[in-house]
Amino acid sequence: MIARMRLPEPRGPLTSALCTDLTGGTLAPATVDLAERIAATTTDPLLDEDLQLALAICYELHYRGLDGVAEDWEWDPDLLRLRAHLERVHTAALRELVGELEVTDEPVDRQLTALIAADDGPSLSAYMSRTGSLEQWREYLTLRSVYHLKEGDPHTFAVPRLSGRTKAAMVEIQADEYGGGSPARMHSELFAGMMRDLGLDAGYGALWDDAPAAAFASVNTMSLFGLHRRWRGAALGHLACVEMTSSEPSRRYAAGLRRLGFDGSTTVFYDEHVEADAVHEQIASVDMCGSLVAGEPALTDDVLFGAACSLAMDGLAARHLLGAWEAGRSALRGTRAIAA
Repeated sequence: MIARMRLPEPRGPLTSALCTDLTGGTLAPATVDLAERIAATTTDPLLDEDLQLALAICYELHYRGLDGVAEDWEWDPDLLRLRAHLERVHTAALRELVGELEVTDEPVDRQLTALIAADDGPSLSAYMSRTGSLEQWREYLTLRSVYHLKEGDPHTFAVPRLSGRTKAAMVEIQADEYGGGSPARMHSELFAGMMRDLGLDAGYGALWDDAPAAAFASVNTMSLFGLHRRWRGAALGHLACVEMTSSEPSRRYAAGLRRLGFDGSTTVFYDEHVEADAVHEQIASVDMCGSLVAGEPALTDDVLFGAACSLAMDGLAARHLLGAWEAGRSALRGTRAIAA
């Protein structure tokens, strides 16, 4: 039996009302109205702690569920209506963040390469390689645990929406995410092992209360794309960008851990990505995205949008972490001990 994570601590009126309703069994109309009001009035949706956590709670019902929350909630029409209010403002914020994207007649793999080359976001991997302290590493892994302990899952939702060469290419990539059939080699398991080596609680969802809104904004973007057929192109563009941009940063992250005295048993998560993602780059950009837009040219815009969102979310998280550390403070929310 899969252990469910506990409901996280509320971060505002919406998550407080939502958690109360989910455990009580009835979604109050006032909670839906509250979601609509917050969605309409928030000034920075992607960094709004209450909004992003509420959206993450709604999405988590499609993953492993939540302790004390009935499984029937997953497709509750009123809860989906609440979620839709949050998704609309989240999507609008993504559009504003990435701006207008130029779409050309070039093959989509070349357009993806150009988009990545033009990205000027801060290099968190360079900082962690040269400078990151052990405590900063723990904070970084806490933020990233929101995704990496379910690594692969958000994108995998898109598989049934595909066919032919596109589908086969995506499955080839995702098979490696899940260890090629070996549970111990699943990327989520390798990340959990790294967390434990650094003294962190690697339980699924165990560190949600410490992770900032930027962590949830990133995963919520993936969940949004994966769970909506309308966004299948964005899901593939997002995945392609991840595969095309992670090999060298993973090499730097591994070097940062070795600088602190950790060996290959800890760096295996990043070592695996150096090798796997170098292979996946062409599969993702040419076989997967190229095949998709060859059959559905109208999805080119969405593919590029998904890739741009991947870059933008990485930049958002990097600026949050580096900004906090440069100011001499923790990048995490909570004051609780996060060690195992």
